[in-house]
Amino acid sequence: MNEYFPSVLVGHPVAERYRMSFTAGAHSARHVRRIVRSYLREWDLAELTDAVELGVTELLANVVRHVPDRHCTLLLRRQADGVRVEVADGSPRQPVPSAWVSDDAEGGRGLVLLEAVADEWGVGPGPGGGKTVWFECGVGRAPA
Repeated sequence: MNEYFPSVLVGHPVAERYRMSFTAGAHSARHVRRIVRSYLREWDLAELTDAVELGVTELLANVVRHVPDRHCTLLLRRQADGVRVEVADGSPRQPVPSAWVSDDAEGGRGLVLLEAVADEWGVGPGPGGGKTVWFECGVGRAPA
């Protein structure tokens, strides 16, 4: 399958943001990573691809695991020196980084990984009493 989605309007300005609402499933992260990769290439931010793809994967895994209806909205936004990613859902349940995860645990590392690859991340109010989990990755900056 095509790994690159070129701009629909060749020769026109590239959109500075991408928004998609969907119900997350087992294969959603794979499809969203391809979209993210394409936008990062269009924005000349390909060096952020690995970090942003990992962050998106972890946030979507949390939606699948912890949000009852698994409905979410992804916002990918170009910034002056990088990119901001937001995943909003209708669940009021706040993500909590695990203080300690055993070596054989099958989960609990998502926010630890996010913290390792993102310059900043956080949680804010979301639609309908839910939340928005966000992270930012910048060009030429070391992760926080």
